[in-house]
Amino acid sequence: MIPYAPERILVQEESWQDSVTLEILERLPGVEVRTVKSREVRFPEPSQGSPAPWEDKNTLFLLRHPGSFLKRCQGSGADTCCNYYVLSCTWNCHLDCSYCVLQSYLGGRALVVGTNFQDLMREVREKLGSSPHRIFRIGTGELADSLALDPATGFSRRLVPFFARLSNGFLELKTKSDCVANLEGLDHGGHTVVSWSVNSKRICRTEEEKAPTLEERLAAALQCQKWGYRLGFHFDPLIYYDGWEDDYREAVGEIFRSINPERVAWLSLGALRFPPHLIGHVKKRFPESKIPYGEFVPGHHGKMRYFRPIREAMYRKMISWIREAAPGLTVYLCMESFAVWEGSFRIQYPGPSFTPDRLDAAIIKG
Repeated sequence: MIPYAPERILVQEESWQDSVTLEILERLPGVEVRTVKSREVRFPEPSQGSPAPWEDKNTLFLLRHPGSFLKRCQGSGADTCCNYYVLSCTWNCHLDCSYCVLQSYLGGRALVVGTNFQDLMREVREKLGSSPHRIFRIGTGELADSLALDPATGFSRRLVPFFARLSNGFLELKTKSDCVANLEGLDHGGHTVVSWSVNSKRICRTEEEKAPTLEERLAAALQCQKWGYRLGFHFDPLIYYDGWEDDYREAVGEIFRSINPERVAWLSLGALRFPPHLIGHVKKRFPESKIPYGEFVPGHHGKMRYFRPIREAMYRKMISWIREAAPGLTVYLCMESFAVWEGSFRIQYPGPSFTPDRLDAAIIKG
């Protein structure tokens, strides 16, 4: 993958006091840098119809995040929650997958980095300290790719050793990238899982064009496995199309021919879902995409989804292929109802295939 190379960097005036700001600028020499006085100037109206810099992914914003970095995963209205927390220190992504909800969710297209990292770490320490006997699984991949910007930010080199010192905190770095060089040699203490969002080769090629190939992602995963990290995989979103069975079965097989199943903490499955207004963005920005022309119905929180029988059939087949390759692996569904769990796993919910405690145990045992 080609590392992110912005054409311009906008620095909020207050961010100059943060060491993160200077470190990022040192890693991106020769880029135009401009100071802005307030975070409120992020998304003003473009003048004369010309694109403003904050509407361009070639712009990197460095600013002090005024809100909370750490939040409970909302689960999008699903009946069950895996007790996951999300830690947001960057926002937006330059990999530009056609189906990405961020293109309709965030207020602009620029990539944004929070520079007040001390506030982030203090917030995590306070949260974990408030419940010292509870295990917290915390991921950074909700509003940005966890590692795609890491060559510029170096955040992994701060986060991984930080979590290694937290007795009840475990970090998940979720990515589509192969930017893992900063993870080498870090004292992770078994408290970091590096996970990959994966898909069939056809979807990687047609809907994730700027992301590394499946083979490149697995090569990066294998490298992290050699460095002692536990791994995770997320087939999310699963996309339904003619021939999906052969393609996804091949992808499952390729993963476990490359990766030792005993080093995988978990694998999740989630069918394509999106807010209705995303379709307009996809048609405009990705006219070759076939995603807008699938058959969808409103589901949780009004998000569009495949019909429930289609989702359950996809999950059942995926689970059977995963069980063939990795019989003891923890597999769970993301943002689904009790009924879909029962229809997919052929269990009476909450059967033995999934509980939040089992996910916590899956990471701790490594």
